[in-house]
Amino acid sequence: MASFRASNGTELLVHMNGGKGESSYANNSSLQKNLMLKAKHMLEETIMKLDCHFSPNCMKVADLGCSVGPNTLLLISNVVSIVDTACTRLNREPPTFQFYLNDLFENDFNTTFKSLPDFYTKLLQNEGNRSASCFINATPGSFYGRLFPSNSINLFHSSNSLHWLSQDPLLGCKDVASLNKGHCHIVSTSPPEVHKAYLKQYQQDFKLFLKSRSEELVPGGAMILLFLGNQENPRITGWEMISLILNEMFLEGMIEEEKLESFNIPVYEPTVEELRNVIQEEGSFFIQRLEILILPWDDGMSEGSDDIKAELMAKHVRAIMEPLMSTKFGAEVITEVFVRYQKKVVQLMEVEKEKLEFATLMISMTKNA
Repeated sequence: MASFRASNGTELLVHMNGGKGESSYANNSSLQKNLMLKAKHMLEETIMKLDCHFSPNCMKVADLGCSVGPNTLLLISNVVSIVDTACTRLNREPPTFQFYLNDLFENDFNTTFKSLPDFYTKLLQNEGNRSASCFINATPGSFYGRLFPSNSINLFHSSNSLHWLSQDPLLGCKDVASLNKGHCHIVSTSPPEVHKAYLKQYQQDFKLFLKSRSEELVPGGAMILLFLGNQENPRITGWEMISLILNEMFLEGMIEEEKLESFNIPVYEPTVEELRNVIQEEGSFFIQRLEILILPWDDGMSEGSDDIKAELMAKHVRAIMEPLMSTKFGAEVITEVFVRYQKKVVQLMEVEKEKLEFATLMISMTKNA
């Protein structure tokens, strides 16, 4: 995640719902877990290539935008398992591991770290796991800037974070914002100027991200990124749904105009071409593999009726959006938003027969020499 400057100039911190409660991200992130599992082949391939180039005594891995919950430790388990398997095959002693968990300062690191004793126990009990040492630390801060010393990290990983922007893309653009009046994200009726403003912010942010990581990676180091993308097919997004619902509630007099006009969702889903262009312009990385994964909104969720699936989808989105929305709207408004969100999902599935899908861009890169 990234720190976020709102349209009124105040700085907000974007983070997921903490803790282990019913509305927590830890209990509403099965979709994100499924994405990580589907990208494991890319992680394996990248680590094997790293191992061919050099065999560090201490492998340093940073997870950027780690959030909170079991998915944070899933990456660590996967990396340790992959390296351990490779070392066994090559009859080589496994390295010491140093993992850095990065997210914003307001992220709920405590919940993750309270689960470490059990995690370490399972790691040691895992048959065939010969890893002697695994150290885990928190590195709070925005990944849109430097986080680590130069030439210090072997592998960067980021999942479901880089679609978040560093600030409101319409900040300081009152003329453009007025063209999108009543909406807090790009919707089907938004003029091209609004899309251009979001794209410009994405390009600036991602270039800074790439520059910072290239300075921090060791020579030959690698990076794996998973984030929401645009497959260029007309489709409704979860962000557009929230925007339409807030606009609906504003027209009904449930939301003040000033609050709605000062709230924008700082998310941009780039196309493959937009992603490639920024990487080529920045020039620090070589693309090893780039894949697009198209999945239904309910991927990885339990089976059930459309009502049950819609309820789960609403809980997943609420776990992501509630902290940001709470900076502008009260608890009653937020609850009503997601009651309506659930109903609209059911309507789209049952009445309008809408194909609810999202695209994830999965990319593996190595640092240029």
